[in-house]
Formats: sequence, structure tokens, C-alpha cells
Amino acid sequence: MARERRMVPDATPMSYYGQPILKPPTWKWPIAAYLFTGGLAAGTSLVGAAARLHGDRRLAGAASAATMSAIGVSAGFLIEDLGRRSRFHHMLRVVKITSPMSVGTWIFSIFSSLAGASAVAEIGEKVGVPARVARPVTAVGQVGSALVGPALATYTAVLLADTAVPAWHEARRDLPWVFAGSATASGGAMGILLSTLAPLDPSDGFASGPRRMAVVGAALEVGADEAMHRRLRAVATGDTDKPDIGAAYTSGSPRVLAGAARAASVTGAATVALAGRRDRPRTRLLAAAGALLVLAGAALERFAIFHAGKASTTDPVYTVGPQRLRLVPPARRP
Repeated sequence: MARERRMVPDATPMSYYGQPILKPPTWKWPIAAYLFTGGLAAGTSLVGAAARLHGDRRLAGAASAATMSAIGVSAGFLIEDLGRRSRFHHMLRVVKITSPMSVGTWIFSIFSSLAGASAVAEIGEKVGVPARVARPVTAVGQVGSALVGPALATYTAVLLADTAVPAWHEARRDLPWVFAGSATASGGAMGILLSTLAPLDPSDGFASGPRRMAVVGAALEVGADEAMHRRLRAVATGDTDKPDIGAAYTSGSPRVLAGAARAASVTGAATVALAGRRDRPRTRLLAAAGALLVLAGAALERFAIFHAGKASTTDPVYTVGPQRLRLVPPARRP
């Protein structure tokens, strides 16, 4: 049966007086930085817990300090964007399961408490606290923070996707995977950098753990990011001559940031993989250089997603297009 020819073209989505339909997010750059440092803290906690379980106390201690440093910086970024410290405190007065912000605040607080207990006990053992007291606290805090880490790494993706911002909301299926891969890659990269402070023991079963985390995490991050872009390009606006939501990620500053993020992640992961696990000065420097690229890629990816979301609120096409398409039966979509 011949398809009916459209006699009247779709109207171009417009808004009153050319003003955006949605208000741009009020979040500033500290939130984009928080997205990265929170994922870094979560990934590094996994490195520390795995190292402790494998008996590598040196790497476990260094990872514990790095985790606490990252979560401390994250708290600073979060409070800076909130404007007043009391606003974060007020979020802890209630527990609202249906609110990603409320759940995220509790996840952040629990993770911070466990990571802090581990770091304090680690320091306490060095200044004279009996090992039989300090070590159990250190182990419980480090393993506990590692268990909460995946939730810390991905709740921010749920928080972004729960908004009306088109570039974030339409990417709700893929954003958690992008953030999980980014956090894993960041943690592995930090583990590599911490391992360069002292020679690795080839007989240690976890000697190559951070490198594997960096490579696997970067692969997951890049793969999920590509899947997200493909899915967003498929969310057309109902007319082929109008841009899809994926254009928010492929134009302006988000395009530059996303391209740089992908290049850094791929190059860094390849460099880490080529360095292998042999403990030689040259290979350690090569792995450290790759780790820095992986960290840069993870940070740039978070900033690209952040700015793409802001850009998607400025054009009515990104808001009206997906809504219009959902009203059309799948069989009649162009």
C-alpha cells in the first residue's frame, strides 16, 4: 500500500519571542568538576579495596589517601555550587527514595564517612594506634566505601537524566554506563600513578590490576558514549531537515570537549596496554603517561556532557522534537 504523501510540512518548533522553552540549568562548572572527582573517588576506592584483599598494603594505603582527597575535593565543589554549607546539611534531614538528589546526598555522606574512617585509621596506625585496633577499622572502611563506590559513580548520571534537559533526559539509558566506565578508568589510572611511587612486585596478583581497570574502564566509557550518540541521533525531530538531539553533543564546545575526551581515553588506554606489566623505569613512565591521558579523557567527557545539556535547552527543536515524535505511531514515523 502506497504511503500517504504529506501535503503540509511540519512546522518548525518555535517559542514565544524566541525565548528558550526550558530554563538552562543553574549549575556552574564546579558541578561538572564534581562529576569527575566523585567518579575518581569511587574508582580509586575499588583499587584500594582490591589491593588490600590481595595483601598489597602499600598500594591500599596510598589509594585510601587518594580516595579521601578526591572525596574532599568533591565536597568542596558541591558546596561551592550550592552557595551555602547549610543546604547540604538540610538534605540529610529527610530520606526521599524518589528523589535522586536526596538519595545521592546520602550515598555521598555514607561513602565519605567510610573513606574518612579508613584514612584516619591508616594514619592512626602510623602514629602509634595499636594495629589490632586500626587495621580492622581501615579494612572495614575501605571495603565498605568500595561497595558504595558504584552507587556514587552512577547516581550523578541518574540525577542528570531525571531533569527535563533534553540531552540528559534522552540519554538516560546510556549515561550511567558512561559514568561507570569513566569512574573505573579513572580509578585504574590513579592506581597506576600511585604504583609508580614504588616498584611493583611481579609476584603480586594485583600488580596489573590498575592497568586492567584503566583499559577496561576506558573501553566501557568510549563504547557507552558511542552507543549514547547513536541512540540520540535516532531520536529524530520528526523531519529529516531538522537536527536531532545528538547535535547538542556534536556542535560548539561540547563537540570539541567530546572529541578531545575520546582521543585522550583511547590513546591513554592503548599506551597503558602497550606498557604491559613489566616493572622497568621506561614502562612505568609509559604507563604513567597513559594514565594521565585516561584521567584527562574522563574529566573532559564529564565536561562535554555537562555543556551539551546546557546547550540543548537553548533550541526549541531539542525540546519539542522528541515530544512530537512520541505522539506519532512507530509505523508512521519518517
